[in-house]
Amino acid sequence: MLFNALKLLHVLSIIVWVGGMAFAHFFLRPAVQQLAPPERVRLMHAVLQRFLAAVGVAVVVALTSGLAMIGMVSIGGGFSMPRDWLFMSAVGLVMMALYAYLYLSQLSRLDAAVAAGDWPAGGQALARIRAIVGVNLLLGTAIVVVVLLW
Repeated sequence: MLFNALKLLHVLSIIVWVGGMAFAHFFLRPAVQQLAPPERVRLMHAVLQRFLAAVGVAVVVALTSGLAMIGMVSIGGGFSMPRDWLFMSAVGLVMMALYAYLYLSQLSRLDAAVAAGDWPAGGQALARIRAIVGVNLLLGTAIVVVVLLW
């Protein structure tokens, strides 16, 4: 029962993370392109602050639940982690590192641009964020594909 609860938390956290990236990348960003730069940058800033805070929680939940499940399965020795779990773990850690870089470095650049009313700098920060989100979306999608088909 505990393992299933951990798996549920793990999957729900990934849905928030990967689903949110897909929504932002394919639906939100194209829709806000019709706005003037000040409105577009302010709106995306507000959305990203909320979304990245939620992703921070999702990262902690995914990491904690994943490690707990590995720990539960490995109790008693003789455990060899399946290939799809290894792939998920390795790529998930890369995604977490990219998230940390985005949150700790790129979001502060966007914060500064919005505070200064520097819309070109805000657009540049958003472009860097979009690129990182695009990579993470590809990695997250690859994890889902590998885990479901391998």
